[in-house]
Amino acid sequence: MKKKLVITGVLVAALALGGYLLFQKKGETVRYRTDRVTRGDLSAAVTATGTVSAVTTVTVGTQVSGTIKQIFVDYNSLVRKGQLLAQIDPALPQARVDQARAGLQSAVAGVEKAESALTDAQRTLERNRTLYARNYIARSDLDAAETAHRSAQAQVSVARAQVAQARATLNAEETNLHYTRILSPVEGTVISRNVDVGQTVAASFQTPTLFSIARDLTQMQIDTSVDEADIGRIRVGQAVRFTVDAYPDLNFTGKVSEVRNAPTTVSNVVTYTVIVKVANPELKLKPGMTANVSIITATRNGILTIPNAALRFKGPAEKTTVGARETGAVAGSPAARTPPGQIMRDLWILSNRKPVRVRVGIGISDGNRTELTAGPLKEGDVVILDVAGAASPQANVPRPSGFFR
Repeated sequence: MKKKLVITGVLVAALALGGYLLFQKKGETVRYRTDRVTRGDLSAAVTATGTVSAVTTVTVGTQVSGTIKQIFVDYNSLVRKGQLLAQIDPALPQARVDQARAGLQSAVAGVEKAESALTDAQRTLERNRTLYARNYIARSDLDAAETAHRSAQAQVSVARAQVAQARATLNAEETNLHYTRILSPVEGTVISRNVDVGQTVAASFQTPTLFSIARDLTQMQIDTSVDEADIGRIRVGQAVRFTVDAYPDLNFTGKVSEVRNAPTTVSNVVTYTVIVKVANPELKLKPGMTANVSIITATRNGILTIPNAALRFKGPAEKTTVGARETGAVAGSPAARTPPGQIMRDLWILSNRKPVRVRVGIGISDGNRTELTAGPLKEGDVVILDVAGAASPQANVPRPSGFFR
């Protein structure tokens, strides 16, 4: 009997506990994670990555082959236009110049010899003409003198052409000798040096690159790749903000200077190159750095904004109160239809601690918040972001931005 009483008591306690928990469950309400409509500034941007480079980079090569005899500059050297950068061993080019100069002297002597022969042929022709006029020689002798005279004239022309050819050869060899002195074509900074003393460079098939010179490192540019879905929003002159990994806490600024029309396709992804000009007075930006770029496509000041999460929240199915508090417009009614050119979206607000669906117009977004362009919401209204869970004693305290029941 006593055992039955104990079992009965346990069952009664279990039923009482179950009823209490069931009653408590029915008393619970849904908690929401919320935020408020705020007024502030908003900027829409297109993000991309790019590479920092100098606006003008000149590669310095050589047109002659030979061995590097001397190098007068190194990495980061500041150079002037016309400054000597390196010297190729001039021994062989100098020998060819001497040879060409001797050839020119020989050609000049050949002209003098041809002119002497022409003078002799001229005298012979004049003498034979006199003798022929007096019938002292035959006609054939006069013809032979005339032929010799014309041949002497042709020899003079040939000799003079040989002088011109020899002079051109000398000029070419002197130019090659001059090319053994590698001079800077611009004023700037040496950013790369690709040769060492004693190295042989061959310019037979293509010009080898010896140095790379950045013309002005205080003015840089960023070559960015913008997706085809965003390129229609890019315009020349738009402001740009970007960061580099070397200075993660610094924000640099620039402007779009060029939008190139040539597409680049990689794995069926089409991108377009956008050039951003950047001032670099402190020389913090270096060629080759990776830039994380945000191109500002639109800016709004003093506007109403809401969190993007509010636009993603799907309200409870049983709560179908739709429209504006002022007008009471219902979805599908003329007052709630989308105006031309206006993007309309539904979101949920807390009104008298109950979720109410409201139709609003939206504008630009920065990825976190979105501009409100139409609708009944005003600054300070509470919008629902997500369902937080069941109520708790701490949830009974109202908060300006946080959890509401």
